[in-house]
Amino acid sequence: MVGSTFGPFRTLDDVSLRLFDTATREQRAFSPVRAGAASIYVCGATVQGVPHIGHVRSGLNYDVLRRWLTHAGLDVTLVRNVTDIDDKILAKAAAAGRPWWEWAATYERAFLAAYDALGCLPPSIEPRATGHITQMVELMARLIDAGHAYASGGDVYFDVRSLPAYGSLSGQRVDAVEQGEGDNPCKRDARDFAMWKAAKPGEPSWPTPWGAGRPGWHLECSAMATMYLGPEFDVHGGGIDLIFPHHENEQAQSHAAGDPFARFWLHNAWVTMAGEKMSKSVGNTLGIDVLLRRVRGAELRYYLVGPHYRSSIEYSDVALQESVAAYRRIESFVHRVRERVGTPEPGMLCAEFTAAMDDDLGTPGALAAVHGTVREGNIALDAGDHAAAAGAASSVRAMTGILGIDPLDPQWVTGQGADEAATGALGTLVDDLLAQRQEARARRDFATADEVRDRLTAAGVSVEDGPDGPTWSLKDV
Repeated sequence: MVGSTFGPFRTLDDVSLRLFDTATREQRAFSPVRAGAASIYVCGATVQGVPHIGHVRSGLNYDVLRRWLTHAGLDVTLVRNVTDIDDKILAKAAAAGRPWWEWAATYERAFLAAYDALGCLPPSIEPRATGHITQMVELMARLIDAGHAYASGGDVYFDVRSLPAYGSLSGQRVDAVEQGEGDNPCKRDARDFAMWKAAKPGEPSWPTPWGAGRPGWHLECSAMATMYLGPEFDVHGGGIDLIFPHHENEQAQSHAAGDPFARFWLHNAWVTMAGEKMSKSVGNTLGIDVLLRRVRGAELRYYLVGPHYRSSIEYSDVALQESVAAYRRIESFVHRVRERVGTPEPGMLCAEFTAAMDDDLGTPGALAAVHGTVREGNIALDAGDHAAAAGAASSVRAMTGILGIDPLDPQWVTGQGADEAATGALGTLVDDLLAQRQEARARRDFATADEVRDRLTAAGVSVEDGPDGPTWSLKDV
């Protein structure tokens, strides 16, 4: 049975991916703007503080999309921006008595470290807002000339009522729109939003034809997306909290300027605690650095990419440990094959995996296919069918590679911190002992099997037998 549903790596002609587009509220077949290529813009970090798992989930989800498109044979360009100036950054830096640019740079490095620790491929480029003032000024000039924006009191505003389609992305009625910017007498209409904010004492500013100031949040992404991906590109991604006002306003600016902008809008759901969005202001956050002292990077990544990207993740310690155990089952199988047969190279994909991924990046189904292949591979290995076991392991490596959790990827074998390296070394030793225990049980040598389990228990390792084989955890985790 092992290998009966495997398929080869696909070519560009085989792409059958369908994605849920927020703008049309339906799944649509993915067809790139430019043949042989794919272009993705992801709203990245506003670098105001340390990253938590809610922040990095977005980066992980679109990293999986990028890997799947690359697997399909497309040359993928992924732009992930950095918002390095906004009201919160300025306020927090001022409260701490630190320069705004130093505050932003500090937390930009923290985000980069978090993305790297969880196996995100580096973006094609990671532009900062402050590096693209020229492009923002040019876009504002186009909109003012077209009658869609106006300067007032040193600010520049977008005239929402000048665009009949405003609200189409989020489903908002124009009369019900609230931008969250507070009252401002410089606005012609309270529904208009700021593209440029006039300089204030003590704040950074840049010169423009309408006066010195700094960019508004929405303006920067329209300018940077078109700078690097052109007036029309394939996918714009971000969290569901960005649909309004941020992405609605991005689309409005770009469409009003005459740019087709994004063909697909993708939005990932939140990570919540007690039903609330994870947020620093609420105080319900879990920092990446904190969690990586408890689990390895690959295990945390498994936890965050396993649920469908449009489904919320309700964080719990139990769910995290279930993900750890599930990942270790995959890891244990691959290591068993490597030790007995030789290192498996990434090979063919399971057909069920391909179908799941093509269905709007269905990672739950994709992981089910991975675990099904692991079960078949373990059966083959225990039966002495090394060829079938090696084929299953090759498929597992190919599938987990697309999800960014291949146990033999150098990211997870080398380049890890001291704590993670120790955890990985412990895992290898425990997996070897569990393999010996399985072999003893297979030959009905239960005395030896019990002895191995007792040794692990004495060392603080808890073993639990399940239908997919044994899993382990440290007693104090």
